[in-house]
Amino acid sequence: MAAEKKPTLLIDADTLVYAAASANEEPFQWSEWEWTLHSDMDACVAQLEDTVQEIQEGLQTDKVIMALSDGERWRQDVMPEYKGNRKGTRKPVTFLALREYVRTKWNTYQRPRLEGDDVLGILATHPTLIPGKKIIVSIDKDMKTLPCYLSNYSKDRMPKPDPWIIRKITPEQAHRNHILQTLTGDTTDGYKGCPGVGPVKADKLLEGCPPEKWWEAVVACYKAAGLNEAVALQNAQVSRILQYTDYDFKKKEPILWMPQ
Repeated sequence: MAAEKKPTLLIDADTLVYAAASANEEPFQWSEWEWTLHSDMDACVAQLEDTVQEIQEGLQTDKVIMALSDGERWRQDVMPEYKGNRKGTRKPVTFLALREYVRTKWNTYQRPRLEGDDVLGILATHPTLIPGKKIIVSIDKDMKTLPCYLSNYSKDRMPKPDPWIIRKITPEQAHRNHILQTLTGDTTDGYKGCPGVGPVKADKLLEGCPPEKWWEAVVACYKAAGLNEAVALQNAQVSRILQYTDYDFKKKEPILWMPQ
């Protein structure tokens, strides 16, 4: 593969940092009643670098951009309880230090109030910010709501010397996946979607329904559950991973999704 044609990997650094920091954290007993947590930063760095190298080799490119989340989240303005289930959850002891290491080691993008997923979405869909082909590397299913090239490094590995699987998510597939996410919600991120609607029911709801009628179907489903369109829109907006058209680059703030 010619050097100029190598794709750029847009990597979800949040997940890699958390995994490396968690895996290398161990309890240490000083005395019968005294315990602390111990973490070897060298081991964390080694695991992180090994993972990135494995990704680069699997996808056959050395061009990497790491995306990191900001501490504040714009989605909490739309839905205050967003990720409220994570309040009080302790981060691994080397988490912040490892994030700083990422900034010194690789080309890194982080923007005020944006989560790493949004950074990935904006970079992947913008026509000129990153020239050439871009591949999002993430284990997060939310990435399927973006029109992009995507590789899940935990699932898409193939035996060497074959490259890892790269999936192309079309705009139509991305839109459908976003509508499905609006219906099903995401308990990990703390938004509920439409009560009583899981992936199977959501998929059946859209089956045979033309895309221009999807939002009407979503609203009808929410109303059948005793909720109004405002609640449906709230779930749609927080489940929307930002694309470059969803971001005001001058004001540096998101443009909330609205049904067409």
